[in-house]
Amino acid sequence: MLIMKCLVLANGEYGDDLKTYNELVDKADCIICADGGANYAYQLQLVPDCIIGDMDSIAGEVRDYFNRLEVPVKKYPRQKDFTDTQLALSEAEARGADEIVLIGSLGKRLDHTLSNLYSCMDLAERGIKVSHHAPEMQVHLVTDELRLKGGAGDLVSVLVLSDRATGVSEEGFEYPLQKAVLAKGNPFAVSNLMVGEDATITVDEGVLAVFHYHRR
Repeated sequence: MLIMKCLVLANGEYGDDLKTYNELVDKADCIICADGGANYAYQLQLVPDCIIGDMDSIAGEVRDYFNRLEVPVKKYPRQKDFTDTQLALSEAEARGADEIVLIGSLGKRLDHTLSNLYSCMDLAERGIKVSHHAPEMQVHLVTDELRLKGGAGDLVSVLVLSDRATGVSEEGFEYPLQKAVLAKGNPFAVSNLMVGEDATITVDEGVLAVFHYHRR
């Protein structure tokens, strides 16, 4: 079964080395920029399939460059009910994405980071695989099973996005869990450590945000 993978570029933190994201770019079937995310597409020498948002963050020279390339632009009023990233997520789903990978959706502002995580909950619950990538970590939304690849000493934290999550198990960690119940008000599954190259996290019901920090 072919998986349609969509890369969404938001306007958050990318870090100093954009080459970090080359592998993600190479595996993408579709690239969507949320407003100022187009500035980073320009730096990465990418031609997006669509730029969407209120266009208050995209640089003038970048807008003119992509206009010359006839990149489709979907412009919305600045006073709107959805964030630019939410619009990009809806566009990705409308294009048939089975997996959505976000860059620039974390960092800079905590409110934007939380908004971007919560905005992906419905997608994850509908079976779309969602992950957020930053220079120092990845955040995976999990509604069933996640198999992590990394190394011994990698730090992994599990937080609940839904009100609670039941049947949470963690294997391949220094502190394993078996069918635990996690709640927002008691975030005890933080700062666990992988003991090898592989680890698995499963959940019976609920939405988890799994933060994976690779040991340098």
